[in-house]
Amino acid sequence: MAKKYLRLRQTFSPTLRTHIVGLIESGQLSVSAASREYLVSSTTLYRWIYRYSTCNKKETVLVVEKNSREEQLTQLRQRIAELEQAVGHKQMQIDYYKKFIDLASEEVGEDLKKKYDSTVLLGSFPTRKRSPGR
Repeated sequence: MAKKYLRLRQTFSPTLRTHIVGLIESGQLSVSAASREYLVSSTTLYRWIYRYSTCNKKETVLVVEKNSREEQLTQLRQRIAELEQAVGHKQMQIDYYKKFIDLASEEVGEDLKKKYDSTVLLGSFPTRKRSPGR
């Protein structure tokens, strides 16, 4: 027959519990390290954290920011640089097309800008005013 070992029930004073929770909150110990060092289950430690923590009081909302302000600013600056580059590229395309139209006008001998309205080329159509009776 196998021998049964009696498991001793440990009790910790509230001051020791708050001390352990303080070590975990300050980052000096992780939950798993405190569990190994003090021979307490991690479930019990999480229960202590809920009960004795200075940050986790009832009806207290803890807001955790994923990205700091500096990271957000760097991302926004990168996005601005990308957009400025895209705008510069589009402006170069527009200048190229204008030069192309000028050269084509010289080649054909007609002013293509006057012949073809620029608003149609840009994709926006002029709207007509509607008279009140129509």
